[in-house]
Amino acid sequence: MTNENEAEEPTVSLCLRAVTELDPSALARILGFFQHLNIIPRRVIAERGTGDTLYIRIDVTGLTEDRLSLITAKTAQLTGVAQAHWHRL
Repeated sequence: MTNENEAEEPTVSLCLRAVTELDPSALARILGFFQHLNIIPRRVIAERGTGDTLYIRIDVTGLTEDRLSLITAKTAQLTGVAQAHWHRL
């Protein structure tokens, strides 16, 4: 017996990447989009780059590509975000 919702759930691993200014709240603001959807990322990496740059990588499953595209667009609009994109893993 299978659950009807299982067929609808995406199983593809996706990755959101963002480059932001070095701001302590940048990571929390981006993770907030996933919190509102009750999604716990598989992996979160935040790395300080040269100068005042923060590189963020968030790997997720359980989202459709359309939903992650929307989150990426919202991320790109945040103050201090220089670049945001997503790709499949």
